[in-house]
This record gives sequence, C-alpha cells and structure tokens, in this order.
Amino acid sequence: MPKLDLDTIPQTNATGYPPPFDAPVAGRWYRRLAPASGLAHMGVSHVTLKPGAWSSQRHWHADEDEFVVMLAGEAVLIEEDGETVIRPGDCIAFPAGVENGHHLQNRSDGDCVFLAIAAGPRDKGGSYPDIDMVFRPDGYFRKDGTPYGASRTA
Repeated sequence: MPKLDLDTIPQTNATGYPPPFDAPVAGRWYRRLAPASGLAHMGVSHVTLKPGAWSSQRHWHADEDEFVVMLAGEAVLIEEDGETVIRPGDCIAFPAGVENGHHLQNRSDGDCVFLAIAAGPRDKGGSYPDIDMVFRPDGYFRKDGTPYGASRTA
C-alpha cells in the first residue's frame, strides 16, 4: 500500500558529524521515508526539530538537489542572503551546485516538522562554509583534505 504509517518507521537523531559539529543537531529527529517506501532514486526524510535544534551545519551540495516543505511549527532558514522565517506550507529549494550554504534553526518554543527531499547522484559531496569541513560519500574532511574519521550517515 502506498500510504506510509509514520509510527512504524524508526525515528533517530543519529549523525555522522564529528564533535563539536554534532552538538547543534542533537535535537534533530528524522525518519528515512524513501527506503521504507521502496523509493530508490531520491531521498525523503520526515524531520522534527526540537526547540534550539539545527537541521544540519550550514552546507551546500555539488550534485544533489534539495527541496523542503514545512509541515508544522516554524524555523529560520539561514543562507548566504540572510535569514527567512519558514512556516507551514512554505517550500524552499536548493539546486545542486549552487554554493548557497543553508540550514534551518528552530528558534521557537515548539517543535517544527518538515519533509526534506533530495535527488541526485551524491558522488561529489559539498561544503560547509562556516566551519573547516567538507563532505564526500566516504566521509567528512577538513578543507585541507585531512579526514575527521567520522562516517556520513546514509
């Protein structure tokens, strides 16, 4: 049946970020919907940010498109052009290869919930403009190429 029962899909707050970059995402809880539904050519996650949590470190992808739909609550989108409040029904898009570092922060007193959708080969990775870190399929590295030793979560 195409309808997913979210309660049957495990929720986790796992991250591959090395310390100290993992701390801001500790309150990010997500369910990977694509594997549970048999989708193989795109990623879809149902994400809940607890108050104070970030969706990720501010980043951009070289070869993966991202699309976000806010379902409940509100978050602040932080990108190169500044800050924008995102509320239920708002959609935001990040085309692959555009070096516009972005992430969401929940600065409210309640949870916010959104769908994060991604498509693309994920072969080239991307960068985190605010910190000394880049990502590739094989892990996290300093900008000089030195590995952090942390594995990316799938």
